[in-house]
Amino acid sequence: MIAHIARGVLAPLVRVVYRPVIEGRKNVPKRGAVILASNHLSFIDSVVIPLVAPRPVVFLAKAEYFTGTGLKGRLSRILFTAIDAVPVERGTHRAAQASLDAALEALNGGKAFGIYPEGKRSLDGRLYRGRTGVAWLALTSGAKVVPVALEGTQDIQPVGRRIPRIRRVTVRFGEPLDFSERAEAVREGRTPAGPVRRAVTDEIMEAIQALSQQESADGYNEGAQIAA
Repeated sequence: MIAHIARGVLAPLVRVVYRPVIEGRKNVPKRGAVILASNHLSFIDSVVIPLVAPRPVVFLAKAEYFTGTGLKGRLSRILFTAIDAVPVERGTHRAAQASLDAALEALNGGKAFGIYPEGKRSLDGRLYRGRTGVAWLALTSGAKVVPVALEGTQDIQPVGRRIPRIRRVTVRFGEPLDFSERAEAVREGRTPAGPVRRAVTDEIMEAIQALSQQESADGYNEGAQIAA
């Protein structure tokens, strides 16, 4: 309920103040499970996508965003509760699997789930190699994947800046990617899961890069996590 109210109030306000350029909203299915796989440039990305997407989008967020104290902690908790974010712990393999399990639960419930395959945000503007968690989710849930490209969000709230600035951003939603045939081949044991997850992840990253036109980095964004 809070998330729907927030979208009803914040989404029009964002459009008036920031005048975002939104392309391809029709590519996001109106119902059913779908994964929105995006590049990651700023802390604010997990707020921008839910506010411009044509349907509510669930993101995972660090548990600290929900447990902070003082005015900053209260505002953070209100914001991430309003956009329907799911709190998760970070830092261990067990925590990473718990994050994936929480994401799968959202997809099994027919929700739209947002994920950054790179892990943490890119500080140099390049697009890093994707972690295979996004492919695991797609193959396990059967959900289609909509690639998303953000442009300009790093200028709204650069690293180290507490107060967001007014800058115009662009959000592009690409055509859905369907991996159902490969998911069936993995389930039936006709092909090994590991290589398929890697190939699917690389295809998703290629689709994101085609939308964002970012320079591709050779390796991973070290220290990356599934949550924003």
